[in-house]
Amino acid sequence: MRAFTFKQVARQEEALLLSDAHAGASPGEVRFIAGGTTLVDLMKLNVERPSVVIDINRLPLDKIETTPDGGVRIGALVRNGDCAHHPLLQSRYPALSQALLSGASAQLRNMATTGGNLLQRTRCTYFRDTVWTCNKRVPGSGCSAIGGANRMLAILGASEHCIATNPSDMNVALTALEATVHLQGKEGERSVAIDEFFHRPGTTPHIENVLRPGELITAVSLPAPAPGSRSLYLKLRDRATYEFALASAAVVLTAASGRITHVRLALGGVGTVPWRAHEAEAALLGKGPSPEIFRRAAEAVLQHARPQSENGFKVELARRCITHALTTAVAGGGEQYGS
Repeated sequence: MRAFTFKQVARQEEALLLSDAHAGASPGEVRFIAGGTTLVDLMKLNVERPSVVIDINRLPLDKIETTPDGGVRIGALVRNGDCAHHPLLQSRYPALSQALLSGASAQLRNMATTGGNLLQRTRCTYFRDTVWTCNKRVPGSGCSAIGGANRMLAILGASEHCIATNPSDMNVALTALEATVHLQGKEGERSVAIDEFFHRPGTTPHIENVLRPGELITAVSLPAPAPGSRSLYLKLRDRATYEFALASAAVVLTAASGRITHVRLALGGVGTVPWRAHEAEAALLGKGPSPEIFRRAAEAVLQHARPQSENGFKVELARRCITHALTTAVAGGGEQYGS
C-alpha cells in the first residue's frame, strides 16, 4: 500500500475545497472514504493509490427522507444495512431492500454506504491483480480477461477493451426504480438519472461514470411508486450467501385489466453496467402477461449478448432469471404498493 495523507472533514464545502487543493496531475490522487469496503481493499492491492484520503463520515448525509412529490431521498452516507431495513423503503421499494439484503454480509452492509455502492468497482480478477494487463486499471495495456478466466464476466455491453461486470446488487434495483443521483462539485450541484450515470467501457473502460474530479455524491432520490405497482429483486448465484450474481433481475411492474401498463426491468451479473432492459420493457408493455410473452421479452434484450469463452451459460441463465422474476411479480410474489 502506498503511503497517504488522511484528512477528516465536517462540511461538504470543506471536503470539496480540500479535494481541489490536493488534486494532482494524475487521476486518483484524492479519494473520499466512508465505509471503505471497496476502497481499502483496492488500496491494499495497489490498484487504488491515492496520495490523499478524505474521511467524509461526519458530513450530514445519513438521512432517509420523503420528498414533496411522494418519493424518497437517501443520503449518500446511509449505511446499506439501515437502508435495507428501513420501513419506508421496505414498503414502497421492496426491490431495493431485497437487493441490499442479497449482497455481501451483515457486517459489510453495516459499513458500506449508498454513495460507495454506486462507485463499487468490478471484481474482475485481472483488474484486482496488478500482475495482469487491464485496460480499466492501466489504459491501453490490454484485457487479460478476454480469452482468460471470464466465467463471472459480462455478456452485455462489453467491448474489445473490457468485459468486466458491475458487481453491485443495489445499483440494479436503483436502475429499475429510475433513481436520480445527486452530485456536488466546485461548479455547484447537479442531478443525473442513474441510467446515464454509468459509462459502458467502449474504448475508455477506465472511465466508469460521469463523476467529475473532486465531485461528491450527496444523495439518491427515487420517484413515488405507482399505486398497485409490484417490485422485486431476484439473484442467481453459485451459493446462497456472500456471493456475487451470475445473473439477477430487478422488476417494477403494474398490471390492470389483464394488461401490463407499466414495467421497468434491470439486469445484474451480466452487464458491464447495471443493465436497463429497454427492449424487454417495450416487448412487455400493453401485453397480457404469459410465459410466452416473458420469454419473448427476455430474448429481446439477450439478442445483444456476446458471451466469452467461459460464460455462454449466462445467456440461458439470464433468460430464466428474467422469466421467473416477471412470473413471480405478476403472480403476486413481489410486494404491492398502495393496495
